[in-house]
Amino acid sequence: MGKTIGVLIRYEKAPEKIAEVAVRVAQEIFKRKDKSKLFLSAEELNEEVEMCTQCMNCVFACPHSLRVDQAMKKVQNGGFSMFKELEAICIACGRCEQSCPKNIRIIDVIMQTSLDQLYAKTGKTRTGRGPIQDTEIRNVGQPIVFGQIPGVIAPVGCINYPDKMESIREILEPFLKRKYIVVTSGCHAMDIGMLKDEEGQTLYEKYPGSFDAGGMVNVGSCVSNPHISGAAIKIANIFAMRPLRGNYAEIADYILNRVGAVGFSWGPYSQKAASIATGFNRLGVPVVVGPHGTKYRRAYIGKPWKKDKWWVYDIRRKHKVNIEPAPDALLVAVETKGEAIVQLARLCIRPNDTNQGRQIKLTHYIELSKEYMGGLPDD
Repeated sequence: MGKTIGVLIRYEKAPEKIAEVAVRVAQEIFKRKDKSKLFLSAEELNEEVEMCTQCMNCVFACPHSLRVDQAMKKVQNGGFSMFKELEAICIACGRCEQSCPKNIRIIDVIMQTSLDQLYAKTGKTRTGRGPIQDTEIRNVGQPIVFGQIPGVIAPVGCINYPDKMESIREILEPFLKRKYIVVTSGCHAMDIGMLKDEEGQTLYEKYPGSFDAGGMVNVGSCVSNPHISGAAIKIANIFAMRPLRGNYAEIADYILNRVGAVGFSWGPYSQKAASIATGFNRLGVPVVVGPHGTKYRRAYIGKPWKKDKWWVYDIRRKHKVNIEPAPDALLVAVETKGEAIVQLARLCIRPNDTNQGRQIKLTHYIELSKEYMGGLPDD
């Protein structure tokens, strides 16, 4: 391995050799990999479980603080039910195994005790359709401006959910019922295809796959997120006739003040998800993240609101108009499903909403707040 790294250093100025070196590094790493079987036999499973002393190192290392220690103790007493519950939340990041002083293959134990669930995981994911077309933008432009389509919700991100996977469906369905457009990609899009209701249907089967009121669109893998931001840019270009070339600030200003789009990442697992959220923020699109996203809020330390610092330009009267900040935040971290739903509805409200659009958005915001938070919103 050392020789291979030495070769990499010598070839750092010869790009044509990089591919060759990458293959050699991969081969060396593969030789060192553990070639043990994926699934444990009954004897191996018992041996792994019996080594557990319930030290809780795995619990402290787990991003969800899953009680692996309690599950191990139950397995030692002959009960496997708790591991089946943990499997629905576990993302197999491996931090528990890294912290285990006994080197127990915890992930393998979870998989072995939940085989029936693993093999039963099938779904119907709508094919990633790629960019939103100009014709589709033109069809929804007027309803978005006048509020018949209250907003666009974009759930993107990885699967580090703060609770069970079913929560992503429970958060999105109220918006589909209320005629919001939902545009998704990546892991969120795949999970939505595996989550079924009591009638055995996924959201893809219950709601149309068109970029229209009450429609759910899958644009593709996680690298397809620019298709979502591209749709917001097209709205500014098509309806406000804002030029695209060298005009980022004006387009972002238009999106911030008029386009009711909100990003949503219920499970930001990595810095990649955070960078996606930051890109949307720079474009004027607020983002709601789960409790694991609280650590990224430090990047948005702002100043107290001052009336003369928040304004829009009235192009008809050709002068500035002072407003209150709306949306008042670009990155919001929430703790619960109910809080996520309410914040998504709130952040769709924009300063330039028409009277009708504002009434419709406020109605949804108030009704969702009563349903999920138990009362009127504070504001």
